Amino acid sequence: MTSITSTLLGLIMAMPMAPIALPVQGSEAAPVAYSVSSTDWEIEPGDKVLVDTDSNTGYMFHEDGRYLEFEVVTGQRRFVSYIGRYYNAATPTWNWVAKTMHIKGDRLTFGPSGRFLRLYKDGEEHTAYGFHEYGQEEEIFTGMNTRFRSMGCIIVRTVIMDLIVSTWEQNDGYLPTKTIHGIDNLTDAMVAFGGSKEVAQNL
Repeated sequence: MTSITSTLLGLIMAMPMAPIALPVQGSEAAPVAYSVSSTDWEIEPGDKVLVDTDSNTGYMFHEDGRYLEFEVVTGQRRFVSYIGRYYNAATPTWNWVAKTMHIKGDRLTFGPSGRFLRLYKDGEEHTAYGFHEYGQEEEIFTGMNTRFRSMGCIIVRTVIMDLIVSTWEQNDGYLPTKTIHGIDNLTDAMVAFGGSKEVAQNL
């Protein structure tokens, strides 16, 4: 028995083995989309937000591709008259940066906290768009069988607004955001967003 065991062990040791790949410190791997539950999610530096205005789905994602998915309400697909403007209320497709927080008095439009996190086009141009809650949250998310109901802004549930605001605060008041109409491959969308020209951070 000992002789057979020794022979087998010798054969195993003589077989060529593939090298074990170890991560290289300092290397920058492309992100790979990987869903994380809300209970496991932790805010990290460099977090970004992708919003698909076709499916009305939002993704908060880390630089390595781990993401938290959440539902959103985006702009009505029609022309509206609102705050002295007549415009197409569909949420625009663009690169943005959430940079300033405002507290609004209208608690129906902006929810119980009144928080409005303003989006700046290309990180520079002040706009009327932003993230906010809604006073009748369940109705706007589930009523009328559509989530194309805002005046152009991105409406989120209160728990998601809490997360977005905390992420913005922990990233020095700077949260890159991209709105896109239709995402075929989430990993590709993350790579394209992460590889796009960085907008200037005004400190």
